[in-house]
Amino acid sequence: MAAELFPPQKPVPAPGGSSVSPQRLQQENRTNNNTSSARGGGSWQGLYPTIRERNSLMFNNEMMADVHFVVGPPGGTQRVPGHKYVLAVGSSVFHAMFYGELAEDQDEIRIPDVEPPSFLAMLKYIYCDEIDLCADTVLATLYAAKKYIVPHLARACVNFLETSLSARNACVLLSQSCLFEEPDLTQRCWEVIDAQAELALRSDGFCDIDAQTLESILRRETLNAKEMVVFEAALSWAEAECQRRELAPTIENKRRVLGKAIYLIRIPAMALEDFANGAAQSGVLTLNETNDVFLWFTAANKPELRFCSKPRAGLAPQRCHRFQSCAYRSNQWRYRGRCDSIQFAVDRRVFIAGFGLYGSSCGSAEYSAKMELKRQGVAAAQRVIKYFSDGSSSTFSVWFEHPVQIEPDAFYTASVVLDGNELSYFGQEGMTEVQCGGVTFQFQCSSDSTNGTGVQGGQIPELIFYA
Repeated sequence: MAAELFPPQKPVPAPGGSSVSPQRLQQENRTNNNTSSARGGGSWQGLYPTIRERNSLMFNNEMMADVHFVVGPPGGTQRVPGHKYVLAVGSSVFHAMFYGELAEDQDEIRIPDVEPPSFLAMLKYIYCDEIDLCADTVLATLYAAKKYIVPHLARACVNFLETSLSARNACVLLSQSCLFEEPDLTQRCWEVIDAQAELALRSDGFCDIDAQTLESILRRETLNAKEMVVFEAALSWAEAECQRRELAPTIENKRRVLGKAIYLIRIPAMALEDFANGAAQSGVLTLNETNDVFLWFTAANKPELRFCSKPRAGLAPQRCHRFQSCAYRSNQWRYRGRCDSIQFAVDRRVFIAGFGLYGSSCGSAEYSAKMELKRQGVAAAQRVIKYFSDGSSSTFSVWFEHPVQIEPDAFYTASVVLDGNELSYFGQEGMTEVQCGGVTFQFQCSSDSTNGTGVQGGQIPELIFYA
């Protein structure tokens, strides 16, 4: 992703009618550091009308460089030219380094703790006012921006991370956000981890977190996850930690690296079957612990446990209801394999957990629902599920296997194909905009809808979500 802080400049015509862009000359400077024009009195400066364009030509350029940086760890270094004045204008750290009371007089400065691509990304911002970030280097670039106090670049890195945040990387970013003291990013990470806890705990990134972050996740009251999933995730982390410490991944070593964190897993809150077939046979618990938990499940006189027995509260689902009333008629709402669909958008990130659907208007009945959530024609989640309706006008919940992350300011399509009783209730007096739980939902008709559902009436009266 590349974003310029200033509008891109048109290429400036060069003598002879051809056009030369700053990017092209910059590339030439990088590859061969051609300074013949300067030595020969050429007026390359006259080709570029703004200080920004002329300044950008000096990025990673040996021309007039008065300092050099040896960037990267031993064995992976890169020598980068710099210009003290430009660097001092862009960073208070560089200003103190070159012009402060304790200014360094050396021509070559070693920076072993910053990766070369990230250092160059920071310099590109300082020289060119351009922000060029990618997923592979954004964390290292954030580290460089924090180290050299380049706050606007650091903010752009955080924004990039928030935009790319998902269950796959939320645990790792949680760890990094605490390290970089970015409370807003920390809060965004917790929102994803809470709502999509089982996906986050099963991600590869979970095994890469540090012990302190592990404990903070295991303590979390609002995790939407079965306790057996939490237990399995902790064992996966312990195995990875054994490898990091160069220990054999034995049961004893896994217990050792988990330490007191094992007691943050709410083992008595598991289903008895999960405990008996999983945790009790894992070998991680001592014999006394296993016996005590079994007694806690079955005995009237329950033993004292070091494990918390209270189930996690999880997140309370919220419901966005888009109709003001519902009705039924003798000839509708019918199905016969046709699709009911509606498009929606939100103004902040939410997680769609399922839909509320109407049921039979002719007494109790069972329905099979093929539910789907799409963005730009691509399925984000699908599930076939059955639900029972009792003949009332209430809505009946159907759930995706995992909550689906919904980004703001983009339209998604919620669809359902129902098979069951031909006649059901349907919604009326639909609203194009609904505010619910601090989130604004906007609705519009979907071209996928072949059964009559739209903004004004039909099926899918509720979106069930976490926010």
